[in-house]
Amino acid sequence: MEKRKVDIVVLSDLHLGTYGCHARELLQYLKSIDPKVVVLNGDIIDIWQFSKRYWPASHMLVVRHILGLLARDVPVYYIAGNHDEMLRRFKGLQIGSLKLSNKLILRLNGQKIWIFHGDVFDVVMQHSKWLARLGAVGYDTLILINRMVNWFSTKLGRGKVSLSKKIKNGVKSAVKFVNNFEQTACEIAAEKGYDVVICGHIHHPVMKHYVTGKGTVQYYNSGDWIENLSALEYHNSEWKLYRYADDTLAQSIVLDGKKYRKVKNEELFFQMMQEFNIKPAV
Repeated sequence: MEKRKVDIVVLSDLHLGTYGCHARELLQYLKSIDPKVVVLNGDIIDIWQFSKRYWPASHMLVVRHILGLLARDVPVYYIAGNHDEMLRRFKGLQIGSLKLSNKLILRLNGQKIWIFHGDVFDVVMQHSKWLARLGAVGYDTLILINRMVNWFSTKLGRGKVSLSKKIKNGVKSAVKFVNNFEQTACEIAAEKGYDVVICGHIHHPVMKHYVTGKGTVQYYNSGDWIENLSALEYHNSEWKLYRYADDTLAQSIVLDGKKYRKVKNEELFFQMMQEFNIKPAV
């Protein structure tokens, strides 16, 4: 199958290591594209909720695919988010074509682009991390309940629903938070002279045009791979919002079922080391 060419792909909020992550669909998407540059914009591996008891083969295979891109010298920028914030202490570290940072500045088509995760604008994150962590656990639990509800709903022929989206859209304070987040990001971007600002964090994929007191700014959010299964793509001098639900090509990719058998993570890790000719330490 011929892969779809993409100049830049921006992925955020994969939350690998949690029950909510749609790792198989993500892997199908990754296998359908041939990117020149990959930007991982935070919350890629959910270190907050990481558990040795839950790390399926499909999650490891996503990591394996990204390592495969590095082996082909595809530039991969990892921008740490709040769920993988421990990586921020390693900002500036570069290993091969992988670079860790807290933000990324690009110049494309005469535009100055600012890419960062976005949790810096979250008041709860900045002042009550324990509350944010508690909320993350509750959110993951809600996703689990949602999956069970959707299983029964599908069996009854009623289709799928998103409980968390209904809650977010129905709570005025949540809608206000999203709007304030976007407005704040754009106002600061305009002050700093950026034409485009790209965030993740709030799991709300969108492309908007904002007018601020300092000028106009394009605001893009890549969404997530918990509910929206979305990303941002740049190709032929144009940004587009990608949604897995609309991608019949990615959905048609058949994954090798044998790779999803119950297998120890140590075995998968050893297989990866063999592929990249890395000898395990004795």
